Amino acid sequence: MNKWIKLAAVEIPDNGGTLSLAQRDKEFSIRLSGIRGELMNSRVHGSEEALAELGCARLKSKADAEVLVGGMGMGFTLAAALAAVPDSARVTVVELIPEVIEWNRGPLGDCAGQPLLDRRTQVHVGDVAKFIAGEQGVFDAILLDVDNGPEGLTHSDNQWLYSESGLKAIQRALGGEGTLAVWSAGPDPQFVMRLKKAGFHTSVRSVRARPGKGSHHTIFLAKKGSIL
Repeated sequence: MNKWIKLAAVEIPDNGGTLSLAQRDKEFSIRLSGIRGELMNSRVHGSEEALAELGCARLKSKADAEVLVGGMGMGFTLAAALAAVPDSARVTVVELIPEVIEWNRGPLGDCAGQPLLDRRTQVHVGDVAKFIAGEQGVFDAILLDVDNGPEGLTHSDNQWLYSESGLKAIQRALGGEGTLAVWSAGPDPQFVMRLKKAGFHTSVRSVRARPGKGSHHTIFLAKKGSIL
């Protein structure tokens, strides 16, 4: 088997560590210094796609739907969101690290089918928490894959986003019956409680990293307004 070739590396702001991109044949890997194992692999993306499919399930025929994707990753959530919404929709992806956007415009682009080239895609480079805090009643769906989930944080700056005050800000950013979908490496009963305290109707789904196999990941679905 061929060896991994390091393609690029970037320092995450506020001493967040070094994020690196590597390639082996047609397989790509993103790793974070100080974290054992991979953050992402281009062969394992079933749960990232499920995040978008579940979060956008009500939007297939909603004209001018507005979707926010928090975290670019390898582009699989963005691509699945684009596939789930009509041609009149707009999908805004917010990514803290500009180099990750460039990786997706370059070597990673074909992994998810070049979703950044879709005319419905809007890109914002910055902190998704600050972006959400500045919006009100805009989004029909907010899809968050910012970290390893509410409990498995790799960057302490993400804590506010999953706090009760952060969740209330998310609720304000959603439209009347908007949906929040959050990816997590595993279950988190405390997070479910915070979602409910913030006023969301909540359900939890277990999904596979790959279709029919691989590790189990968790998708938290939180609905503003009527029950899911």
